[in-house]
Amino acid sequence: MKTEKIYSAGIDIGTSTTKMVVSSFLLKNVAGVTHVPRIEIIEKTVLHQSPIIKTPFINKEIIDMEKIEQFIFQQYQLAQIAPADISTGAIIITGESATKENASEVVHAIADTAGHFLVATAGPDLEGIIAAKGAGTLQQSKNTAKVIANIDIGGGTANIAVMQFGEVIGTCTLHVGGRLIEFHNGIVQSISPPIMKLMEKWSNPLKVGDTAEDARVTQLIQEMAATLAMTLSGQLTDEEHPLLLGHLPIWDKPVEAVVFSGGVAACIYEKDCTKRQYDDIGERLAKNLLQHEQLQSFLWLKPEETARATVTGAGTQITEISGATIQVDADVLPLKNVPVFNCYMDTDKNKFDYTIKTAVERADALFSTQENRSPFALYFSQLPYLSFQDVHTLSKAILQHLATRSSKEIPIIIVIQSDYAKVIGQTIQALNPTVHIICIDQIKVETGDYIDIGEVLPSGVVPVVVKTLAFHSK
Repeated sequence: MKTEKIYSAGIDIGTSTTKMVVSSFLLKNVAGVTHVPRIEIIEKTVLHQSPIIKTPFINKEIIDMEKIEQFIFQQYQLAQIAPADISTGAIIITGESATKENASEVVHAIADTAGHFLVATAGPDLEGIIAAKGAGTLQQSKNTAKVIANIDIGGGTANIAVMQFGEVIGTCTLHVGGRLIEFHNGIVQSISPPIMKLMEKWSNPLKVGDTAEDARVTQLIQEMAATLAMTLSGQLTDEEHPLLLGHLPIWDKPVEAVVFSGGVAACIYEKDCTKRQYDDIGERLAKNLLQHEQLQSFLWLKPEETARATVTGAGTQITEISGATIQVDADVLPLKNVPVFNCYMDTDKNKFDYTIKTAVERADALFSTQENRSPFALYFSQLPYLSFQDVHTLSKAILQHLATRSSKEIPIIIVIQSDYAKVIGQTIQALNPTVHIICIDQIKVETGDYIDIGEVLPSGVVPVVVKTLAFHSK
């Protein structure tokens, strides 16, 4: 029952700002001596929150990696923690920063030198989920049972994650942010490409050199707010809308409540917004959102974190270690940092094939890049009672949609909360002995978690570490 302290760091390199949080977690084995170890966090402490700095760029397309590294190591010194002491954490590059020429180089270089990190990059969907956890909205959805949308508005994007009962049910990202129009000395200095595209049909569009008080600036801000309101109300159906980044909204329940996080949210919830140091539309956008009639139809809830929601969500915690592994291919182990996607199985058993097909497509879109297909774990939640025939049907569906991508580098990884892993794993192996498969059970995870799967122990047990993106209250 001894305790162990580990250190975690979260680093967020965003469109407008870069920030960092260093935390400590006190771990304890809460299981009995004769039971499989179960490690839980019994205490968490924020040791250091960095100032929020403007993300440094060499030019419009290249992030200044040297300045980022200087900032990070300075924060370690202030926290009195050495990079080698960091056991876990996340470095994420978000918003428009993720599209820069050297984005991948930056995160991997920092991950190699600044500690042991969980996430290298986060696309807009995953960023929205991380921010929702950091803002405390995921927990609020558990407490209230309401369908809540967390809207994380930074410099370049608004990342929306909709959740209910503590589960993410949909995401969407818009080009709505504080730095899409920037000023200098009261004059428009820059206009982002999505805003230029939005004005293509205007007879007299706003242009660089116009005054910051130009009525067209207000009109553009109003269009951003209106597009956000349409999205939350289920009225955005135009796949080619200039402010839509990626896919249309994918939640199927009406949003009841909203929570705002990100830099713009600081101006929504905090009365004094004069501390902002950036010359852009952020403050005016916040004011317009507050006054927008359609947005007022939702219940407004307060976040636990605003500007630091994403970076606090990016710290990680080890929440569970389980030895309940039933069917594994020892040759592919160990595996580290495998993202989890929740595949809801509370459906007609005749629809198992469609459910798994849809989950695989969504997980691929969430975790893979154009260059690389990444391994992920499918978590079968709310699995009904299964007869032998049901197990056979489910196993065939898994093979149908995952066997062709199976390899030593990308095995089939199935996680089940109920006690079906052994029979499902054995059935899959009987149907196709050549596939690489890991099937584990008695574990509770959710979309946005990551798992480490260790090597097979002499007892035949495989340890599984579930890492959950942590969040901290102020």
